[in-house]
Amino acid sequence: MKFSERALKLTPSITLEITAKAKALKAEGQDVVSLSAGEPDFDTPGPIKDACIESLQKGNTKYTPATGALDLKKAICEKLKRDNGLDYKPENIVVSCGAKHSLYNLLQVILNPGDEVIIPAPYWLSYPEMVTLGGGKSVIIETKEEDGFVPTTEDIKKMITPKTKAFILNSPSNPTGGVWSESQMKELAELAKKHSFLIISDEIYEKLLYEGLTHTSIASLDDEVKKLAVTVNGMSKSYSMTGWRLGYLAAEKGIVKLLSGLQSHSTSNPTSFAQAGGVASLDPKMEEKVNEMHKKFTARRQLILDELAKVPSLKAFPPKGTFYVFVNISKTGMDSMEFSTKLLDEAKVAVVPGAAFGAPNHVRMSFATSEENIVKAVRRIAEFLK
Repeated sequence: MKFSERALKLTPSITLEITAKAKALKAEGQDVVSLSAGEPDFDTPGPIKDACIESLQKGNTKYTPATGALDLKKAICEKLKRDNGLDYKPENIVVSCGAKHSLYNLLQVILNPGDEVIIPAPYWLSYPEMVTLGGGKSVIIETKEEDGFVPTTEDIKKMITPKTKAFILNSPSNPTGGVWSESQMKELAELAKKHSFLIISDEIYEKLLYEGLTHTSIASLDDEVKKLAVTVNGMSKSYSMTGWRLGYLAAEKGIVKLLSGLQSHSTSNPTSFAQAGGVASLDPKMEEKVNEMHKKFTARRQLILDELAKVPSLKAFPPKGTFYVFVNISKTGMDSMEFSTKLLDEAKVAVVPGAAFGAPNHVRMSFATSEENIVKAVRRIAEFLK
């Protein structure tokens, strides 16, 4: 059988591979500490679970509209207005099975063969794979740690061609924890207006910011850039709902119409009773729970930075957002794949190699785990490097 060329070009998720291997070693009874997880270790808040259970008990187990139930879309519109200063109506919203699903669907409907998508590196590993599946070409911009892992406007200009269809903006960024300033966003917005490309704004980590920073949605800058921006978000990170598979995007009606058609012929609607939990998560009262998790992440962030500072051959980039620390390992003499593999095999600590993110001299460490595990893991890493 001759398989799809697009599928054959795909690279399996290294993140999932490392996580799966760590879990397998744990299942064998080995004392593995994982800093690889891309999900909060907290339970989903009780009121969200209660809303889902109540929905189930009421018999809400049937189809909803393919792009999500109206009450959830209204809740999303209220959230976007309240948190992001964005005015959207339910007809501008598509609810999907996670923010990843929203991104995948979007790239499927906007790309034609040869279309280019500009992606700053380090990048979330699924972006280039999604572009490939959409028939497009990823154009990678290398960024520098001294610039906060944010590309300069001049570097972006060099990558723009007549084939440029979109730019993927991920702020706060997975894997670096870098955050774009409002002035940097304004410069990107002006380029998008001038060259008529879309800005795909992945804002899944918007509530995980540090050092007193506040989040800006690029679509909120002005009405012209709003028409060129697609805002993508979800419940996974902020509300500890990774397994619920609820994400959404807000866009112009023309894009939403195409997305509706695609989703109706693929997954159809997100799980009906999970959507009830989605409505509950967006209740303003839930911000108290979000803030509680944020306080713990803030303490963990400082702890892991303090512990890593004791390891001479490692250099950590202090994240301004997310729950990851991006660590330069070039002084160890190993690339990220060798480092990560040996570290798991010999020290029983799981981290994600930066090669997955286009950064072979770095590894990503998650502090979405207990303080005890953070200390244990970094001390094992220090001993491993000796």
